[in-house]
Amino acid sequence: MAATVEELYRNYGVLADAKEDLSKHKDAYQVILDGVKGGPKEKRLAAQFIPKFFSSFPELADAAINAQLDLCEDEDVSIRRQAIKELPRFASGENLPRVADILTQLLQTDDSAEFSQVNTALISIFKIDAKGTLGGLFSQILQGEDVVRERAIKFLSTKLKTMPDDTMTKEVEDYIFIETKKVLEDVTGEEFVLLMRILSGLKSMQTVSGRQQLVELVVEQAFLEQALNPTDADSVDRLLQCTRQALPLFSKNVHSTRFVTYFCEFVLPSLSLLTSPVAELDIQLEVLKLLAEMSPYCGDMDKLEVNLNMLFEKLLEFMPLPPEEENGENAANEEPKLQFSYVECLLFSFHQLGKILIDKISAEKLKDFKIRLQYFARGLQVYIRQLRVALQGKTGDALKTEENKIKVVALKITNNINVLIKDLFHNPPSYKSTVTLSWKPVQKTEAAAIGQKRQSVEDIGATATTKKLPTNLPRRNARQIYNPPSGKYSASIGNFSYEQRGGFRGGRGRGFGGRGNRSRGRIY
Repeated sequence: MAATVEELYRNYGVLADAKEDLSKHKDAYQVILDGVKGGPKEKRLAAQFIPKFFSSFPELADAAINAQLDLCEDEDVSIRRQAIKELPRFASGENLPRVADILTQLLQTDDSAEFSQVNTALISIFKIDAKGTLGGLFSQILQGEDVVRERAIKFLSTKLKTMPDDTMTKEVEDYIFIETKKVLEDVTGEEFVLLMRILSGLKSMQTVSGRQQLVELVVEQAFLEQALNPTDADSVDRLLQCTRQALPLFSKNVHSTRFVTYFCEFVLPSLSLLTSPVAELDIQLEVLKLLAEMSPYCGDMDKLEVNLNMLFEKLLEFMPLPPEEENGENAANEEPKLQFSYVECLLFSFHQLGKILIDKISAEKLKDFKIRLQYFARGLQVYIRQLRVALQGKTGDALKTEENKIKVVALKITNNINVLIKDLFHNPPSYKSTVTLSWKPVQKTEAAAIGQKRQSVEDIGATATTKKLPTNLPRRNARQIYNPPSGKYSASIGNFSYEQRGGFRGGRGRGFGGRGNRSRGRIY
């Protein structure tokens, strides 16, 4: 039988006055529990009164928690919010993991205020017992419905970094690492990115050994022990996402060797066959950029000569020989297309890794290579001059027009290639010059060198190290690819094309094993 408002207040008074003799008034507490069966007013009072005396009646703990849960699922949103707000008061001892599990399931609400209330409650009990709260969260991530799993992962990826140090102890971080490894056994691409963000933010993962552990996790996800099927978009997508997650972890002490080896063995030979996971993505350029970014951190490689020869041969494909009859009538039609964006990546990778191989290249191949470098450099100088003329005197906002932004990127690319070619023309080749890849941000030391001077075309690509682009250039998801003007020594510098990059595929059931939909229902 439902309790009335008057009965709730009367029994509340009995319990409030009892002080140390609370346990003798079990019947009074039962009346308050029965308040959940009443109308809106009774339910609001019950939502406040039940947790207040909860700890005094351990024999009614289950009944009290279940009564509060009934209120958490009430049709009246104000009652739900009040009940959720009070849930942390039930989170003590062995009840805490259960409360954490309940709150995690409540993350599926579509009401923004209620969702915020659930987040606040989870953070509150996290600070009481981090490991117990994590137990509830990971239980739902591993076994809950898809929407709950998704929101629980996002909760961890955004909230863990805000927790105080005395909450995020080594024991807690170790527990997160162990449980996350379990989750990684079956994830989508989006989940993988979020879980790696969680692990990368842990203090224990900031050491060399910690970063190495993270690389090992990514290696497992990347399936580097299997040959790549270049026509399978999911396999290509997996490799791209895993490589992007590994990139920030590489350093002089944490090597990229296994990824670089895999790219040389399985990706470069089938570069032209790669199937893009996104229609607008230039998959070949994306792969070559990743290889270039990894190459400075490559350690000792098995099959070194074979792999680097593959890189060398792929570079030659994009470094054409000069036309046989440069002065003939059809010279303009025969002139090879110079793909500067591709060459920047391959030449940079070769510049980083080729020093190990250069002594083993035959004299005939080396001679052929230098002819190609010379021809490429000759065309390069023309384009650099044309770009500088087109950008001459432009500063500030003038460099931010769409056309000029593309020209700025093109100038960075061509200047980078020019620096690298000069190095390789030395006898023996030199590997001392440093360039910043055209899509990478300027380093702090370089920014300091530029000082506070307003940027102009003279600042862009004027030295061996590339200068900073305007701040509003399209970022990683909207890179430009530079194709030079058609026709030899073209007087026009306006024929630039570039790709607008889309995001990678989202949604479950695609990539990374495609987790199936779950319909388990709530398991309070």
